[in-house]
Amino acid sequence: MSAAAALHRQGVALLRLGAREQGIARLRAALAARPDFAAARIDLADALLADGQPAAAAEAYRAALAAAPRQPLLHLHLGLALRAAGQDDAARDSFARALALDPRLAAAHAGQARVLSERNRHAEALAGFRRAVELEPGQPVHRWNAALSALALGDYAQGWRDYEARWRLDVFPAAKRALPAPRWTGAEDVAGRTVLVWAEQGFGDTFQFARYLPLLAARGARVVLEAQGPACRLLARTQGVATVVEQGAELPPHDLHCPLLSLPLAFATTLATVPAAVPYLHADPAEVAAWRARLAGRGRIAVGLVWAGNWRAGHPLALRSDRRRAVDPGLLGPLAAVPGVAFVSLQKEAQRSPPETMMLHDWTAELTDFAATAALVAALDLVIGVDTAVTHLAGALGRPVWLLNRFDSDWRWLLDRADSPWYPSMCIFRPPAQDAWAPVVAAAAAALRERLGG
Repeated sequence: MSAAAALHRQGVALLRLGAREQGIARLRAALAARPDFAAARIDLADALLADGQPAAAAEAYRAALAAAPRQPLLHLHLGLALRAAGQDDAARDSFARALALDPRLAAAHAGQARVLSERNRHAEALAGFRRAVELEPGQPVHRWNAALSALALGDYAQGWRDYEARWRLDVFPAAKRALPAPRWTGAEDVAGRTVLVWAEQGFGDTFQFARYLPLLAARGARVVLEAQGPACRLLARTQGVATVVEQGAELPPHDLHCPLLSLPLAFATTLATVPAAVPYLHADPAEVAAWRARLAGRGRIAVGLVWAGNWRAGHPLALRSDRRRAVDPGLLGPLAAVPGVAFVSLQKEAQRSPPETMMLHDWTAELTDFAATAALVAALDLVIGVDTAVTHLAGALGRPVWLLNRFDSDWRWLLDRADSPWYPSMCIFRPPAQDAWAPVVAAAAAALRERLGG
């Protein structure tokens, strides 16, 4: 066995053991010893992509394609790397080349569809995802992506059904959860029975879909909610919830269970039947009164601000989405120029601050859980923010909230609407193009001036 072959074998073995850095180093050494080693170059490209180095992976795939230009899988993987690197036009071209060589390559159909969906071309994207499902029915990610496009288009009947594909995806840790009680699907009688509803995704999802808990209680169920610790004190005030259990604690006895984001399917929710009565979350009145006293006299109106959400650094595509939904706080100058506004930071762990010209009160150190945050939000006149848990919280509390939405909008905000069926008190400001935040902030500032009478 040659030195290059031995290094290649060692690199592959290390990658399988999870030693990615050492494995990549061995593969690079194999290529240094034998630059025309095609298998080592492809394995290196795959490893770099898995390691969150999409630009380096794309370079390696291009080098592999120079030696084998008619390999559809190499074009596919180059497209995946380019998309992760934010080069969507080039990615779409690579997916097209892959399909020209192999029209039945499901992942290439899905790749093209992902690019289209991020440009809000969901009808075209849905056709691509459905073609991928036809070609590769055992791959749940295609059905999951189809669900997101269907929901964005307002086809909730199909969207909720396909949304169940998440339980077959590795990226959902709860997918492997096994509970002894049967799953409630909406068909079973719950009168006099205890139903465990459990939060499965982020805080914003928990706040958005907590609206279903009173509806479940209205059917006669005793509702037990398992939720994230920082949300428990707030959710305990929800009508119809008998008990709130923190995630990780021992679960009480129950007859049935239902994941929180499966409740829309169980209730057969359509766009016309979204349960939109607000508020359905409630802050502690005494805490709200304390905040109002502190805010008194600080401006004509008090406006909460949040300009970024949590960044999921371990997932390149999720991180790209997180970056896209964040506004550079330096762009918030037009808001700062509106006179008579006391701005209040709702931004935890801010990496950058708004312009110094903005009168920004920062009490976030006192917001130790979401019940505390809810009390402050309930005391404000308005919340302006990007797509985060705080904007969901404001909507669930029935407070006026202006969403500064990213261009590649999340499915729940639908398309081309300035309102939301989920939150009657919400107004949505949409950018004309990706990362075009300046006109969004300018529009919000103009609306704020108008609200203040000029």
